[in-house]
Amino acid sequence: MRAIWTGAIGFGLVNIPVGIYPAVESSTLDLDLLDKKNHANIKFRRVNESTGREVSWENIVKGYKYGDQYVVLTEEDFEKASPEKTKLIEINEFVEEQEIDSMYFDTPYYLAPGKNGAKAYALLHKALETTGKVALGSFVMRTKENFCMLKAAADNMIILMKLRFPEEIRSTEDIKVPEKTTVKPAELKMAVTLINQLTPARFSIDKYKDTYSAALMKIITSKAKGKRVSPPKFKLVRNTTTDLMAQLKESLKSKKAS
Repeated sequence: MRAIWTGAIGFGLVNIPVGIYPAVESSTLDLDLLDKKNHANIKFRRVNESTGREVSWENIVKGYKYGDQYVVLTEEDFEKASPEKTKLIEINEFVEEQEIDSMYFDTPYYLAPGKNGAKAYALLHKALETTGKVALGSFVMRTKENFCMLKAAADNMIILMKLRFPEEIRSTEDIKVPEKTTVKPAELKMAVTLINQLTPARFSIDKYKDTYSAALMKIITSKAKGKRVSPPKFKLVRNTTTDLMAQLKESLKSKKAS
């Protein structure tokens, strides 16, 4: 696996050479866009707005519209904006992980030590593991500044979790939710009972699979063989009563029966 970013972690006066590696991959099927008439593949082209001609990748640059003209930016310009952040994940502070709302979590990455960085990497991992804390910092990757969290994981690995900046979280002021709703003690007790029934003695995330993609692949295979695929019967059952207690009791019965 190839690193998508190389640089160092700034841990006080200690610099730890590291590389960032993707930790996740999509499980969805890779579907192409086709012309409905003859199933020809639809191609997306980079076309010059003035000439109508296609432009190759090596002739494409990035620019910012300033007034009525574009200012073209080079890779050197992006590094000049903050040279230290393009090569350094600067740790700013350490906090308890539960202090960070999961709304801020974005994408996880693996961090691996670079040349001569193994000992300092192991030290940071052990320190994070011992304190139970996570490190917050920032760095620049692909011309964008990233807010991040470093945490000790299994197998002596340090995980980098890319975080969203607070300004990226949308306000909820336009979303209507009940302001004053009375919850009856009996209803709450029943809801807690249902939660406890659905709580496993030992949780394992491995049981969760992308079953939709697998089911879709079966349909694709059947259609490729010329077989007719019949849609499964499914009907969303609406509650016949608005009585919460009745619904909760029925939920508990169905759980016991299963």
